[in-house]
Amino acid sequence: MRFIDEVKIDVRAGNGGAGSRSFRREKNIPKGGPDGGNGGRGGHVILEVSRDKNTLQELYFRKHLFAENGKSGAGRKMHGRMGADIVVQVPVGTVVKDEHGAQLFDLTNHGERIVLAHGGEGGLGNINFVSSINRAPKYAQPGTEGEASDCFLELKSMADVGLVGLPNAGKSTFISRVSNARPKIANYPFTTLAPSLGQVFMDDGDGFVVADIPGLIAGAHEGKGLGHRFLKHIERTRVLLHLVDVLHPEGQSITSQVQEIESELKGYGDSVWKKERCLVLNKLDVLSTDEREKALQEARHLHPHCYIISAVTGEGVKPLLYDLYAIVKRVQAASHVESEVSE
Repeated sequence: MRFIDEVKIDVRAGNGGAGSRSFRREKNIPKGGPDGGNGGRGGHVILEVSRDKNTLQELYFRKHLFAENGKSGAGRKMHGRMGADIVVQVPVGTVVKDEHGAQLFDLTNHGERIVLAHGGEGGLGNINFVSSINRAPKYAQPGTEGEASDCFLELKSMADVGLVGLPNAGKSTFISRVSNARPKIANYPFTTLAPSLGQVFMDDGDGFVVADIPGLIAGAHEGKGLGHRFLKHIERTRVLLHLVDVLHPEGQSITSQVQEIESELKGYGDSVWKKERCLVLNKLDVLSTDEREKALQEARHLHPHCYIISAVTGEGVKPLLYDLYAIVKRVQAASHVESEVSE
């Protein structure tokens, strides 16, 4: 299945039904009178947030969302039926923008619903206009038009921890070991072409969500490759886990690899550059004891939070997860304090 994280849709709510201009014409009722019912409301276009969705694919193939029009009123005070609403589920982390790029909604809570386009109101039938000076009104209201617009939907994956690193650094292997995610794993670059989310469970039953962000390349922050599409998913994470291949296939040093990724994060902006990060050296199973110590010494000059693990064998993974869990909780608590202060 193709991963879709951006889509433009044409949204049209239903028009309201017209009110009825009707008069009673019944046998044995000498004095009839107006009895026109009201028109029904037009259908709304509604987005519903669901954690069961992880792509905007449905909307990519269904770019026109047209709700049903309300039905017209009828005689005998019969009101028209409301138009059926259209309800479309979108993933947690979906951002809705108008045709000019201004943000309308930021959908971050499972079960949340927003009305993207309101249906038109039904018109009043002539029974509503009877008065002492006009006992037989021949007027009824037409329904109003439903809202219509072009909207842009953008998905930014939400996770506690985002895995970043150059292609083939072992991110997919790591997330498959520590969580319930099962991404594609192969011994060549760019096996991951879409963010993959996994739930990590700790011993106390709590845990956190990890996102495997596709490998970045030089110039990603300038849009090279799929740079911006990858980097924007990092914006929603609380902590970054930077994986580095200690035995790079092209001989690239640890320092060079770290600087390349950090350059992309910094170039994208403070929204990702200022996030708390941990540096993780991966594939220690291929190193001797002396080589491990040398690699750690090099890494500690680059970052204070440094670990060395093997995603394949699991060595060093559990201590990393415990520390990572503590960092996530600390950052989470700090963000709650900030939100309360801003309110």
